[in-house]
Amino acid sequence: MSKADTYYAYLLECADGTLYAGVTTDLERRVVEHNTSPKGAKYTRARRPVVMRYHESFETMSDATKREAAIKKLGRTQKLMLFEQKS
Repeated sequence: MSKADTYYAYLLECADGTLYAGVTTDLERRVVEHNTSPKGAKYTRARRPVVMRYHESFETMSDATKREAAIKKLGRTQKLMLFEQKS
């Protein structure tokens, strides 16, 4: 899998302690966008700075999006447990 065809489902921790899930092809760029750019999600723009706490890689956008949806359905405790499993 090359960088060009890698998709990521990720979980951010916002400054207020809330969690945000998303999908991207470039983790570093996306964190910068969330922290400094109008391209960051409206939710995270009001809760800066954000820190990448968890991510998983996928070969297709579809798989990454499905995982993002599954992460969003998890409770807060389950999301926090992901931080301990893999970063």
